Amino acid sequence: MAGNTFGHLFKLTTFGESHGKAIGGIIDGCPAGLELDLNAVQNELDRRRPGQSAITTQRKEPDTVEFYSGLFEGKTTGTPIGFAIHNTNQKSKDYSHIKDSYRPSHADFVYDQKYGFRDYRGGGRSSARETASRVVAGAIAKQLLQGVQIQAFVSQVGNIKLETPYQKLDFSNIESNPVRCPDPTMAAKMEDYIKTIKKQGDTVGGVVTCVAKNIPVGLGEPVFDKLHADLGKAMLSINAVKGFEYGSGFAGVAMKGSEHNDGFNSDGSTTTNHSGGIQGGISNGMDIYFNVAFKPVATVLQGYETINKKGEKVKAQGKGRHDPCVVPRAVPIVEAMTALVLADHWLLARINKV
Repeated sequence: MAGNTFGHLFKLTTFGESHGKAIGGIIDGCPAGLELDLNAVQNELDRRRPGQSAITTQRKEPDTVEFYSGLFEGKTTGTPIGFAIHNTNQKSKDYSHIKDSYRPSHADFVYDQKYGFRDYRGGGRSSARETASRVVAGAIAKQLLQGVQIQAFVSQVGNIKLETPYQKLDFSNIESNPVRCPDPTMAAKMEDYIKTIKKQGDTVGGVVTCVAKNIPVGLGEPVFDKLHADLGKAMLSINAVKGFEYGSGFAGVAMKGSEHNDGFNSDGSTTTNHSGGIQGGISNGMDIYFNVAFKPVATVLQGYETINKKGEKVKAQGKGRHDPCVVPRAVPIVEAMTALVLADHWLLARINKV
């Protein structure tokens, strides 16, 4: 199975399965001498871990990261950083009913067709548990990007949408509620809706908005390695993501060019930011902001019809511990992937200046 490595210079390779002994990764390309706050790394993992509230999966995992290489006396050595997160609360028997059948809208069928074999326990490599390794790497990338602020939050759950521009939101409210929405009133509505959906044995999707501030001018390479292209790839690599838009996004098609163009101030900043902080694939120093759309979780705790390995129609029932809505736990994942892209392009820009 290929495709387990992300990045050009700041690279992350992940390993492990949802119900294996451990998941983890190797970070290659992190510069030497970076003093790491390991508590901050663990804090990012705690934001992603399961079982943190009534609206997330009740799988209980401490998600404690252990580092095995690349660190000495609290600093990076420039060598590969190896780490692992041990799985302690697997319930593989919850998946025995799908050993010979496929869950609709999961990776089950295509994995079996492509590889002729699949780990049906929690989805194996296709499980969102793999993203914990990304959060570790992203937490380190954040510390490399000193001065850069990356903040994601939930802006929509189902049809409940936060319309307030991000500039007017109080980001200090994000971690004050289990939904991770910066508007307390909207957060309460979203939480109630997720709980209702959960009682129905169903799931719902949503949108995570991310804002990156204090980005230097010049990140991104023309043509195929545009900054927004790499951000798009990073977001679309996250489980359950169905859409990515930056800046004005799809709303920009309704505007005229004279309305959409970002006029310049004398210092090179712009009067508006419909470009989303990126022009010609290169950061222009303005805030980078984008939306990431997540589909409803495919596993619904209801009866459904599917097919087995023989192509026969069979009936099945959703089981196990699953999130009724992934977006609250996806917030730190979106931040992590953003940090990985920005760190990678920061290193590329530094090389190009030599």
